[in-house]
Amino acid sequence: MHPIPSDVNGKTCLVTGATSGIGLATARELARLGAHVVVVGRDPAKTDAVVAQLRAEAGHRQVSSLLADLSSQAQVRTLARQVKDNYPYLDVLINNAGGIWGKRQWTVDGIEMTVAVNHLAPFLLATLLLDTLQARPHARVVNVSSGAHRFASIHFGDLMMRRRYWAYPQYCRTKLMVLLFTYELARRLAGTGVTANAVDPGCVRTDIAKDLDWRRHIFHFNAWILGGTPLMGARSLVYLASAPAVTGVSGKYFAKERPIASSRASYDQTTARRLWEVSLELTDPARARRVTS
Repeated sequence: MHPIPSDVNGKTCLVTGATSGIGLATARELARLGAHVVVVGRDPAKTDAVVAQLRAEAGHRQVSSLLADLSSQAQVRTLARQVKDNYPYLDVLINNAGGIWGKRQWTVDGIEMTVAVNHLAPFLLATLLLDTLQARPHARVVNVSSGAHRFASIHFGDLMMRRRYWAYPQYCRTKLMVLLFTYELARRLAGTGVTANAVDPGCVRTDIAKDLDWRRHIFHFNAWILGGTPLMGARSLVYLASAPAVTGVSGKYFAKERPIASSRASYDQTTARRLWEVSLELTDPARARRVTS
C-alpha cells in the first residue's frame, strides 16, 4: 500500500475504541507518524497494554490513555473533562468506537445501546470538545460510519426500536445518524477552521459483532472471506486525520481515501436538524437524572 502523505507529527489525536480492530490500527499508524495519540478504552489492563505496545512500536512515549465506557453519558462527560484538564488543545478527534448488539439492551441512561454508543456518544463527545478543538487551527473531527447506512431511514417515532428490535437494521440506522450528524456539524462549524468528515472503513475483519449472539459467526465468516485487515480499514481514518490534502475539507464522506456520495437520506437537512435537537434532548443531564432516579 502506498504511504499516506502526513502532517500530523506532534499533533494531539484522540481515538475512541482504540484497543482493538480499526481503532487500534489507526492509533498505531498515527503514533508511527509522530502524533501524540490519546487512546480511549474501557478496560484498564487492556488499555495500558495497548499504550505500552504503541510506545514501543513508535519509538516514542507520546501515547497516553483515558478510560471511559461510552455507553454511559456520565462517563463521556468525564472523558471530555479529562481531555480538557490534560490537553490544552486537540488537533484530531476520531469517533471510532461502535458495535452491534443481538438483543435490545438499555444503558444506564435509558437509551438503547446501539443508539447510545454508535451515535449519541460521538455526538456528545464532539460537542463537549468543540472549544478544545477550536483552540487549534485546522482541527479535525472524523466520525466512523458504514456503507450499511444505505439500507436505513430515520423513524423519529421509534428511534430505540421499542416495538420490535432488529439488530442489523438498528445498526444501519445508527450509521445513518452518524452521517446526518457529521454533515450538520460541518455546517455549524463553517468558518471556524474545524472540519468534520465521515468515513466508511469498508468490510474489515474485526470483533465488532462479538455481541451479536449466534449471528456473529455469519458476520465473522463474511468479514474473513470478503473483508480486509484492520490496517486497510484504518487508512481512510488516518488519511482524514493527517493528510494535508484534506485541510479545510468538511462535510464529506470518504472511502478508500476518496470522497464518495452517501445515500439520499443522509443529505436531508431537515432530518439532520431534527436529529440534532433530539440528540440534545437525549443527552440532557437533567433527563439522565430523571431516568436513573
